Amino acid sequence: MTDLDTRVAPASPALRRAAPALAGYAAVRALGLIALTLWSAARDKSAHTLLTARWDSLWYTRVAELGYGYEVRLPNGDVHSNLAFFPLLPWLERALHAVSPLSYADAGLVVSLLASLAAAWGIFAVADHVYGRRAGVCAVLLWAVLPVGIVQSMAYSESLFTALAAWSLYAVLTGRWITAGTLAALAGLTRPVGLAVVAAVWAAGLATFVQERRSPSFVHGGSTPAKGGARNAVHAPSIAPAGPGRGAPAWRRALGLLLAPLGAAAYVLWVGWHTGKGVFGYLDVQAGWRNGFDGGYAFARFVADKFTSPPGALAGTALIAGVALVIWLYVVCVRQGQPLPLLVYAGVVTALALCASSYFGSKPRLLMPAFPLLLPLALALARARPNRAAAVLGAVATASAVYGAFWLNGSGPP
Repeated sequence: MTDLDTRVAPASPALRRAAPALAGYAAVRALGLIALTLWSAARDKSAHTLLTARWDSLWYTRVAELGYGYEVRLPNGDVHSNLAFFPLLPWLERALHAVSPLSYADAGLVVSLLASLAAAWGIFAVADHVYGRRAGVCAVLLWAVLPVGIVQSMAYSESLFTALAAWSLYAVLTGRWITAGTLAALAGLTRPVGLAVVAAVWAAGLATFVQERRSPSFVHGGSTPAKGGARNAVHAPSIAPAGPGRGAPAWRRALGLLLAPLGAAAYVLWVGWHTGKGVFGYLDVQAGWRNGFDGGYAFARFVADKFTSPPGALAGTALIAGVALVIWLYVVCVRQGQPLPLLVYAGVVTALALCASSYFGSKPRLLMPAFPLLLPLALALARARPNRAAAVLGAVATASAVYGAFWLNGSGPP
């Protein structure tokens, strides 16, 4: 099947297959919104304001309404410029505002809500392709019940980015290289971590060329393992796309690889031109926000500082346990033989989140797009008894809803 074939193929069978996952996802998000509404009302706050007018959502709305060029100079000399925010979400907010009575903020909320459903469907498609339908449903529900899952319902860019990333990865896994490259380019216009999607597409694409060179029958022959069957027994990362797109011509793969980095490259180069600082202009913008990549030094120092007091020591221990859990999940992903593009994508997202010198409270949110890390847990739940899996997910969904309401009514996500 080619990229052209995917445009004319009926979507209803795929939607019917994903329906349980999407229904479960919608139920979890509805529970979170109900908890937020009740908690906010008890504190004399507006849940709508918390979802549309906090932190990043304000910056995105300002870009949609007024364009780029706005900045805030802080007393300590730092400069917060809206050039730090990639343009795809503001473009969509502006477009929806232009064709509807919605305000820019409400347009951002609608885009995020729709994108979250698209992300849930994309996560299901990836997990279903690799491990089967039950694991796909469990993966979506696990993504929904993340402690900071409320961000998926905010006018933030996480849901939009995750949707583009998940579907790009699915396109890679099924050999639809032009689609994969196009979606990777759009992901690169959404968040800086779009580099992770580009890296995944490039790693998988280059691997197919290497394997084709070593074995000419790689592209034009060979059998495809059954869904959720033989693939689950592989102990080394799968490189080849499995499925009908396995025999994609070399020019399609090459074009997909060329398309993938265009979004991120175009915006970074434009910022450099706009600021007059060349290719390093965007790095200077991020430096104004005290964002950078220091290999995790600042984060490690932040955790170490927690151990100066007993309450802080408890928080520091929890942070270390959280980081250890993330690393352990990634190791399990490798040992279970996840396909190469998933491993590259999750690895880059995790590295950028943990090794950046950004605000430390935002790290759980920055890790949210790394959904392949949830696949080992999804596979375990899929193998458990349905009643037990439902009880676990129900309990975690309730805790997530309460925590999300508490969190957003407090400091909120930066």
